[in-house]
Amino acid sequence: MDGIGRQLDLNLLVALDALLEEESVTAAAARLHVSAPAMSRTLGRIRAALGDPVLVRAGRHLVPTPRAVELRPRVRALVRQAHALLVPEPVTDPALLAREFTVQAGEAVLVGLAPRLVAAVAGQAPGVTLRFMPEAWEGTPALREGRLDLEIGVIGHADPETRVEALGRTRVLGAVRAGHPLAARTAVSARAFAAADHIGVSRQGRVRGPIDDRLAELGLRRRVVAVVPGWCAALLLCRESDLVGLVPADSAAYHREVLGLRTFEIPLELPPLTVGMAWHPRNDADPEHLWLRDRVREAWTGSQIRLPPSRPVG
Repeated sequence: MDGIGRQLDLNLLVALDALLEEESVTAAAARLHVSAPAMSRTLGRIRAALGDPVLVRAGRHLVPTPRAVELRPRVRALVRQAHALLVPEPVTDPALLAREFTVQAGEAVLVGLAPRLVAAVAGQAPGVTLRFMPEAWEGTPALREGRLDLEIGVIGHADPETRVEALGRTRVLGAVRAGHPLAARTAVSARAFAAADHIGVSRQGRVRGPIDDRLAELGLRRRVVAVVPGWCAALLLCRESDLVGLVPADSAAYHREVLGLRTFEIPLELPPLTVGMAWHPRNDADPEHLWLRDRVREAWTGSQIRLPPSRPVG
């Protein structure tokens, strides 16, 4: 019995299920958040355990062997049973929660998200405290080390094992004070946009970004007068000067109503930004963490502001 226990690795069942469903080492690796070489080594272990190739190459694709086809429904059923057994029960009474959650989110996301998230958490679980950490934690191993529960924003630097879920997409608008020359225009041309003085936002102090690349394609160049590390500082400076700043479209109404800024469509083809949340898989078995992620999804949906369709700019 002890010998069997030492040889049995139930993780191989999960990997086998993914490999048989995807029929691709690369796709199975992405599904399980591991590297392709690691999944390839796991397939080797599965082959050795079963005494069968499991997946064989046919042209440019992998196809299951007859033994693998026979095993596929049985493996799927076993994995589903294990999942049903091990997935934690949802929080039944949030009012009884007494806990701190540590969340890292950039200022640009927090402006629209934080009020709704704080209200939702406080309304359901008054014993829960949310600790929002600065952007300096972004790109650090804080999730892996357990110092962060969630990271929210444009996730582009996650560790291989990190779980990442897209919440939605947003675009960027230009922002100026009410008396700025661009504020009175119904449409801002690329040339007028480039001719204005700008303020940049970068924790690393970078002056150039995607906007400069798009302007260069049009033979244009803007002057960035100052670079600050945070969005809030940039927008307060816009309010008190003739500098052009940037705001996420989702929080444009806030900046108009609270800061008195005027926003406009940027006359450039800029890709939308995907906002997501990231967490370490150790939290997948924590029902309280699952509850928090549900509140983030609700807050994100509620923080979205419907904007009029983009106008053509000349």
